[in-house]
Amino acid sequence: VVCRDGCIKAVGQADVIRNQFSGATFERIIDCSGKCVLPGLVDAHTHPVWAGDRVHEFAMKLAGASYMEIHQAGGGIHFTVEHTRKATEEELFNTFKHRLERMRRSGSTLVECKSGYGLNLETELKMLRVIERAKQSMDIGISSTYCGAHSVPKGKTATEATDDIINNHLPKLKELKLSGEIHVNNIDVFCEKGVFDLDSTRRILQAGKDIGLQINFHGDELHPMKSAELGAELGAQAISHLEEVSDEGITAMARAKCAAVLLPTTAYILRLKQPQARKMLEEGVIVALGSDFNPNAYCFSMPMVMHLACVNMKMSMNEALAAATINAAYALGKSDTHGSIETGKQGDLVIINSSRWEHLIYQFGGHEALIDYVIIKGKVVYQNERCGTMSSY
Repeated sequence: VVCRDGCIKAVGQADVIRNQFSGATFERIIDCSGKCVLPGLVDAHTHPVWAGDRVHEFAMKLAGASYMEIHQAGGGIHFTVEHTRKATEEELFNTFKHRLERMRRSGSTLVECKSGYGLNLETELKMLRVIERAKQSMDIGISSTYCGAHSVPKGKTATEATDDIINNHLPKLKELKLSGEIHVNNIDVFCEKGVFDLDSTRRILQAGKDIGLQINFHGDELHPMKSAELGAELGAQAISHLEEVSDEGITAMARAKCAAVLLPTTAYILRLKQPQARKMLEEGVIVALGSDFNPNAYCFSMPMVMHLACVNMKMSMNEALAAATINAAYALGKSDTHGSIETGKQGDLVIINSSRWEHLIYQFGGHEALIDYVIIKGKVVYQNERCGTMSSY
């Protein structure tokens, strides 16, 4: 039962609920006989605001080019930056809106959304305004992330870029937050060899924390950087990627209750070493999942991410579901309101046309016919027109 305020009023056996609410009237009743009701999925890591897709680079990757080789050849992040700088705010908003709608149809009800394809103050703010506009106008939860340190801008050194972010970008974000124009939740840095080193990363993350942002950053992806140790020390809410995390880093994250946001799509597409999900889980790390939707990993679907996590990272289906709901909500600092079906939490739900919830993971790529309803704050935001007319089996 979800109340008018969008929060869950009651959860329980059907006959108990019927008795408890026998005198109540409902705007809508959905018959879920033979179906499963799950918490809305949470995508803990996406880059959904950009212009200039990189479909041509997929062919280069298939031919054996590495991420850094493409980057050095003028592709990668810098290709998208060039196109995003030229795009108008309206163009960016329209493509972003369609991407969010596709995520929503795949069961995502809360999505972390990063800037990071501007690398200059003007374009980063343009991207953050687009994210803010979607926050205000769309029925989907958004956690916004400033990722101005996604790459070192052309013509600058990493130190110069770090100084620019600390002295110009972050004070402007603080000013816009105080005026109520833009509300950013997290700060992100791509801590990587040849991008931002450990010292630059520390400086930017600390400066972000000082203006009230949660630390949630890219670390230990292509090279072991001791990012996990740094994140644990700084009190990071979450660290993403971690394909090259050290044993000490895993222990430090477990102790600090810093979530690991694992991205099975990236490891799959770039043919990287898979993140050590099993070791992290065994050591008590809070493991979350994200799609890493971006021009390099074009995936909207958390059900497909969960499937890849199970097959390639050896997670169980229960672990994958927790990682895509309550743990992903924790990675965004929202597990008190999102990520599970509990009284008092936000009424974000996915109803699937199967008597076994595991079909959401088992049917690789089958979620489009399987998801019947997506509900956010008790409101049906997506209803499959084939609802109830087909079997999932």
